[in-house]
Amino acid sequence: MTAPGQAVPEGEWDTLRAAAREAARRAYAPYSSYPVGAAARVDDGRIVTGCNVENASYGLGLCAECGLVSALHAGGGGVLTRFTCVNGEGEVIVPCGRCRQLLMEHGGPELLVETPGGVVPLDRLLALAFGPQWLPEASRPAGSPPGGETSPERD
Repeated sequence: MTAPGQAVPEGEWDTLRAAAREAARRAYAPYSSYPVGAAARVDDGRIVTGCNVENASYGLGLCAECGLVSALHAGGGGVLTRFTCVNGEGEVIVPCGRCRQLLMEHGGPELLVETPGGVVPLDRLLALAFGPQWLPEASRPAGSPPGGETSPERD
């Protein structure tokens, strides 16, 4: 387990990629023929995975990241610390904008994301993200930051 800013253990990305590839093999993608698997390390050391699950009503399909976040909470919650996503060929891909937002909620700006160009913190992929800090205090989940602490400065 690695705290934000610490070195990632050797072989960690290989381990996560292997878990994501296994998840992609379990994907249900009969309409797009584009299986996707995702894997992430949780702050307590667990690895959670997800795969895309399509539906004949295309808009009702679930992406791999949704499955991963569901597995995170079904397994007890926590904070994602490292994330990777692969296609059916096992190639590293990047999450779409919607999924980046989902990952921001459950990993935060320091979440390390493997991309085809290397590993970057999530805030490089989703700068100035909307999050609980922008909501009225009464609407925020317990433990989320107050409005001004992590909000970008406004002119």
